Amino acid sequence: MDADRAGLLADPAEVRAILVASASAGEPITYSETLALLGHHFTRPKMRALCKVLAYVDDNAEELGEPELAVLVVRQSDGLPGQGWWIGGAKKHGFTGLWEGPKAKRLINKLQRQAFDYWRTRG
Repeated sequence: MDADRAGLLADPAEVRAILVASASAGEPITYSETLALLGHHFTRPKMRALCKVLAYVDDNAEELGEPELAVLVVRQSDGLPGQGWWIGGAKKHGFTGLWEGPKAKRLINKLQRQAFDYWRTRG
């Protein structure tokens, strides 16, 4: 991944590897778990910094024709991505509903399944 990584919390390749492993296992991963694997304690600023890396990882996946991976990173409280994902992700998928609740969960489950199915045989 050739990118100016200045200011990024972690190497996008390392984050991608964590997410591919999560997808291969068929399990989402929390922000806290992801940060811990990267050697950080959970804080809101670290979570926001992680979101920048996740956006980079997803842009790269799109270029490669792969399903998005950032959708696998979820809040521990409800199993849904945080605001950072919804701002771009909801629009990208034509979703105009609330960022929580049954409709949001259906969209996230669908997108996560795409990643799980894709990486189950490749990861």
